[in-house]
Amino acid sequence: MGGTVAIVGRPNVGKSALFNRIVGRRIAIVHDQPGVTRDRISAEAEWRGASFTLVDTGGIGLRPGEKSQDAIQQATAAQADLAVASSDLILLVTDAKSGPAPLDEEIAARLRQSGKPVVVAMNKADTPARDEAAIDFAPLGFEDVFPVSALHGRGLPELMDALVSRLPEDAEPASFQAGEADEEPLKLAIVGRPNVGKSSILNALVRSERVVVSPAPGTTRDSVDVPLEIASEGRKERYILIDTAGMRKRRRVKDSIEFYSLRRAEKAIERADIAVFVLDAEAGVLEQDKKIGGKIVEARKGCVLVVNKWDLYAEATRRAVESQSGRAKSEEELLEEFGRWVQRKLFFLDYAPALFVSAKSGLNLSRLLEAVRYVAGQMRQKIPTAVLNRVLREAIDRRQPSSGSGKPLKFFYATQVKQMPPAFLLFLNRAEPFAKQYEKYLVGELRKAFGFEGCPITLIPRARPKKGGALPKEGRGAKAARGRKGRK
Repeated sequence: MGGTVAIVGRPNVGKSALFNRIVGRRIAIVHDQPGVTRDRISAEAEWRGASFTLVDTGGIGLRPGEKSQDAIQQATAAQADLAVASSDLILLVTDAKSGPAPLDEEIAARLRQSGKPVVVAMNKADTPARDEAAIDFAPLGFEDVFPVSALHGRGLPELMDALVSRLPEDAEPASFQAGEADEEPLKLAIVGRPNVGKSSILNALVRSERVVVSPAPGTTRDSVDVPLEIASEGRKERYILIDTAGMRKRRRVKDSIEFYSLRRAEKAIERADIAVFVLDAEAGVLEQDKKIGGKIVEARKGCVLVVNKWDLYAEATRRAVESQSGRAKSEEELLEEFGRWVQRKLFFLDYAPALFVSAKSGLNLSRLLEAVRYVAGQMRQKIPTAVLNRVLREAIDRRQPSSGSGKPLKFFYATQVKQMPPAFLLFLNRAEPFAKQYEKYLVGELRKAFGFEGCPITLIPRARPKKGGALPKEGRGAKAARGRKGRK
């Protein structure tokens, strides 16, 4: 059992609240890009032994053909469409308080056209008296309407039973592919400055529940590897935790031992699949942190930011603010402010999710492997060629490409050539790299469409083969049309 369930609906019906209720937690990944909070958010969910990927989307506020000057609103609607296209099942959320709205009918019509199975959740049915409103949503044309309350958890068992019963038997959650245990173990390099808590975090990982740690950690030429095996739902997840020394500034490396420790840490990043980059919340982001982050980017590795000692920073900040203004900031306010600050300082790692933990108290450490699994799933995504080309064509239609030398580029088609991390081959009229700003734009459009949180994206420009190359139908048609025009 598995698959992907996309939550859709008009704005303010409680989609995100239902998302958090189903996955059983608040998703605390912080980004500082316009529109990102309205992009898709994914998480693994489980019900009665059945696991699946749940995708939250922003409210669909535009009807087909309707125009809007709000680029974020347009992107939100496009995100919802893409979520529907890539899902196995749709969860349409409506509002019991306000009742059916014309936009509900518009969305329902679009969902019927998709051909995907749809389950309707009538949210905000906080009391049994509101359950009767379910009949008002029958004209939407779907078989069942489930009264639920994301706030209180009412009706969730019946809804979840319906969801998992309609998922395809042979589908797999996008974030954790079947057969992963038979693949090579996922290599995690735990890196950071000295004294940020790397060893404490590693120790916390190997002491996790249902964990078996090899009694003899293997020592390689580069560093110490700690094999980690987790039994979960009759399967095994295998990891190699790469223990590294703190990465000091080179001018502070006093002897050959520290020099080689630094080199081993750098090599650990190079041979890892994902870097667990540990920061110190009390110290903030220092210049050496930026250099370490640069090493991760240069090596093209997946990354999870772990902000350690969060409890100490949060408590000290609350007290300071309270003494000055008389009002203590909430945990969410502190997370948002600090998250934005970290993203500004480490702007080149803006694709990395951030987790705020305390190795000393254990705060959020149980979610670290969950974040690693999520990033690994994002890196393993294989995007269908047709969907990839549709997204890229729409992006290029909005903004025409140019090369680093300023010459215009013509896009023909693209295909994904690599996973872990993802790389895409783009066939153009000439093999010139995109201008940096334009490449950043295209990468951003791919992230909006497909997520790819925690992993770098590589775009490889290549000149389209003139003869014998595999061209899409529209390419061959265009070529034939040009030939006919020439003959005339």
